[in-house]
Amino acid sequence: MPKVKARKQKPAPKKKPPKKAPKVTPQRMGEIIDGLTRLYPDVHCELVHRNAFELVCATIMSAQCTDDRVNMVTPEVFRRWPDPHALAAANPNHVEQVIHSTGFFRNKTKNLIGMARALVERFGGEVPRTMPELLSLPGVARKTANVVLGTAFGIADGVVVDTHVTRLSNLLRLTGHPADAVKIEQDLIQVVPREQWIQFAHRLIWHGRRVCIANRPQCERCPLPCPSRLTVGKPPAAKPRAGAASASARARPSARSGRATSA
Repeated sequence: MPKVKARKQKPAPKKKPPKKAPKVTPQRMGEIIDGLTRLYPDVHCELVHRNAFELVCATIMSAQCTDDRVNMVTPEVFRRWPDPHALAAANPNHVEQVIHSTGFFRNKTKNLIGMARALVERFGGEVPRTMPELLSLPGVARKTANVVLGTAFGIADGVVVDTHVTRLSNLLRLTGHPADAVKIEQDLIQVVPREQWIQFAHRLIWHGRRVCIANRPQCERCPLPCPSRLTVGKPPAAKPRAGAASASARARPSARSGRATSA
């Protein structure tokens, strides 16, 4: 029998080394913090709430939804289910109807009721004050836990990383990770002083909503030392109209008459 040549195995692709966060000097970080503080001296969480339980509920509902929309829905939610015991016993269909406009309402309803039941069964109906305990609740990840710890209890256990913080942290070159919230938080923890963790996140979120808006950044109003300013704030170049000739072409002499021809 003829010998069958063994196929050469392709070498395994080389793994890309993990991205390192850009070096952020204390001076530059200080300029960013000072600039944000001057712009927004009095910041707060824009989810309307009266206690830690309401804040957990509102933050769960804020996933893939604006705070304004959540604030339109929460008054009815808290009227019908004012505490963990009431929400734990709620009819899921009724909850879905009330929070429908926030999007992903089925999954959010499941998380809201599951969170309330966990509070009743494991924490005596009280919102816990530690990161591990909060993370054990359905629908609560690090962002929600950081929001609750920082806003409701004044505990700086980490930095809130939402879509605005993610986007602006990359524009300001404070992180080397475009979309990984956990790694972005670790990068920010390394360069932002702990006493600034809570307010820094709020200020960055406010800046992303008011000045450094995703689809229309107002770089002329931004005092921050942003290395992305030259590209982010540039208006798109105007495209020439189809069939339009340039001024030089219109003024070009005709080869036959020597007179300028019009297009």
